[in-house]
Amino acid sequence: MTTEPLLSVRDLRVAYGSGPGAVPAVRGVDLELPAGRKLGIAGESGCGKSTLAMALLRLLPPGASVGGEIRFAGEDVLTMRWGRLRAVRWAGASIVFQGAMHSLNAVHRIGDQIAEPILLHRSAPPARARERVTELLHQVGLPPDRADAYPHELSGGQRQRVMIAMALACDPRLIIADEPTTALDVMIQAQILRLIGRLVADQDIGLLMISHDLAVLAETCDRLAVMYAGRIVEEGPARAVHTAAHHPYGRALASAFPRVGDPASRRAPRGLPGDPPDPSALPGGCTFRPRCPRTDDRCGEREPALVRVGTAHHAACVHAGEGSR
Repeated sequence: MTTEPLLSVRDLRVAYGSGPGAVPAVRGVDLELPAGRKLGIAGESGCGKSTLAMALLRLLPPGASVGGEIRFAGEDVLTMRWGRLRAVRWAGASIVFQGAMHSLNAVHRIGDQIAEPILLHRSAPPARARERVTELLHQVGLPPDRADAYPHELSGGQRQRVMIAMALACDPRLIIADEPTTALDVMIQAQILRLIGRLVADQDIGLLMISHDLAVLAETCDRLAVMYAGRIVEEGPARAVHTAAHHPYGRALASAFPRVGDPASRRAPRGLPGDPPDPSALPGGCTFRPRCPRTDDRCGEREPALVRVGTAHHAACVHAGEGSR
């Protein structure tokens, strides 16, 4: 007997605009996330990560078109009626956005902002909502009296904890975290990541975490998918993708950050020249070809499909499995 994953994405396609001028942002993405597991999505800005996250709960702007299948807890998100989708967005799945200061309302106390989804989606009386706010603040490591504070009275790390408390307010089964620690210093970042990991384990929820930093995802997640030009180009166990990527883009992302205790990488992080391609003018064949150090004639023939390169590890490269150069 097989158990359906908490989140299942099949051939997801997202484009902005319509007709011949439509710009593809996500191109045929497949993903699975079981309950109690953590999946990381990595890639540079412009690779489609945030568009993918917004598509999962139909939060894209009106000009976007979506195709494929998104199933959450066995239900098709793309065919849900508005009332059901509205309930799923808080009680089923929630999002922790990048930049808490821009997501919180500056003129409302944070306790009221955390209580709002509880009052709306759980129809809880005000007294019970206040109790739940106290529970959530304690859960994310904030004293209860912070409920009376305004966002500007909190530090960056505290505001991010408030965002996590809001995401947990209605006991969702899935949390989507879009760059949740980008604006934080490394010490606070480590605290937030430990907090997220503990909450996932304690509450058996699924976590989809988006970041440009492979090292952060490798420390936090069970599995890791690397996106480039709107597609998944590598997917596998997080540690394996971080330390032994088979796609040259995955290796470039991993080597772009200096390693603590490694003087050579600190003095000369390798990085990657150039930028991701314009989604409206993608190159033929492998979209990574213009930046790839290993390109040859085969790379221009077609866009590579994901192929198995190890145990539960796949990469979309004609050189996958040949070893690094």
